[in-house]
Amino acid sequence: MKPTQQQTKRQIKLGAFLMQTGHHIAAWRHPDAQADAGQNFRHYAQVAQSAERAKFDAVFFADGVSVRDSQLASLSRTARADHFEPITLLSALSVVTEKIGLIATVSTTFNEPYNLARKFASLDHLSGGRSGWNLVTSSTESEALNFNFERHPDHALRYERAREFYDVVAGLWDSWEDDAFIRDKASGVYFDPAKLHTLNHSGKHFSVRGPLNVARSPQGWPVVVQAGASEAGRELAAQTAEVIFVAHQTFEEAQSFYRDVKGRLEKYGRQPDHMKIMPGIFPVIGRTQEEAEEKFQQLQDLIHPVVGLSLLSGMTGGVDLSPYPLDGPLPDLPETNGGKSRQRLLFDLAQRENLTLRQLYLRIAGARGHQQVVGTAQSIADQLQQWFEEGGADGFNIMSPWLPGGLDEFAASVIPELQRRGLFRTEYEGSTLRENLGLPRPVNRYSEPREQPAVG
Repeated sequence: MKPTQQQTKRQIKLGAFLMQTGHHIAAWRHPDAQADAGQNFRHYAQVAQSAERAKFDAVFFADGVSVRDSQLASLSRTARADHFEPITLLSALSVVTEKIGLIATVSTTFNEPYNLARKFASLDHLSGGRSGWNLVTSSTESEALNFNFERHPDHALRYERAREFYDVVAGLWDSWEDDAFIRDKASGVYFDPAKLHTLNHSGKHFSVRGPLNVARSPQGWPVVVQAGASEAGRELAAQTAEVIFVAHQTFEEAQSFYRDVKGRLEKYGRQPDHMKIMPGIFPVIGRTQEEAEEKFQQLQDLIHPVVGLSLLSGMTGGVDLSPYPLDGPLPDLPETNGGKSRQRLLFDLAQRENLTLRQLYLRIAGARGHQQVVGTAQSIADQLQQWFEEGGADGFNIMSPWLPGGLDEFAASVIPELQRRGLFRTEYEGSTLRENLGLPRPVNRYSEPREQPAVG
């Protein structure tokens, strides 16, 4: 489709990051939160439809394949132990939405490429071209114990496997050319054999014959999302990612990351605008600054110390912090086999601001290391505009403090302010996630090359 004049102006992209009852660790205790959200489809349908009415680009679901917290004293006080498998949930949500993208996290460490390629291609067909895959390598020991491992595979090995995993998935998505299925009843020809391609992949980690038994999807490939910010994660993203969800504490960090990753694209034959960098933002909104701070403090007051310390332990690599005094400093901790970038972010934050353990877990209880903004709709829009216009982001992944109310407040106050400034759409540009994000449709590797301009 040909972009209109409105579409050609660069605008902010927005994802709605939906985490059960909300992103604050004590969100389920908020008086207006849906406490049983993890297993309540009507809840997810409501928030997805709210995000679509607000013209968000996508809803996004993180995932883990374990009950992550082995400390029952903490686990029993959080709403993190039960949630739907995300592709199943998004398949259901595809029926009750029309335009909004549907992005799910699926790990390369605990899945096989053929199964994953098949599921996301199917979701793309079911949704009319709205699916996206968040490629992660997983980082917790508890997940490994559910998949025949005694310990989590090493960080470098996880990324090596992930790179080959992606190659296999992308190859399988090209099994069929776009017009392979003729389905001509008169001639009796169902598909053109010349347009079927068998992958025959044989590598270090995978041996996959193919082809995929799902036709090429409406988007060609589902949109590929990546969330790692370590050196290995950045390089994998430069090679593969079309969207990056990332955590930054400062604007300077955001600018540095943006320059670094966008600068790596050329060596892979990619254009900078074919990747959208979308940091996470945790917004608490009030009619005044004072009201916003009161709302945030209401959530902070609901955190049990056992929950806060357990959250911090998990995010610093799984080290048991219970022997250390809550009002003492973060101790020197050994490097672990968990997620490298988030560990580094927390260590730097604690050192930069001289935070105690209690202060540090209070700082991350909502945003998990992402940017936390507490203020009015105008002040929050100011920050988003600065990051967007001054080389820190192409958009943002909105991490509502509690659900459904936090998302509804953002949609009712911040989005109209962004629209008033000409920074966010008033209508969707297209019907697929790629069209709305302004990403090109991948050309099938077996077809004649054709120019595929981005939209938006």
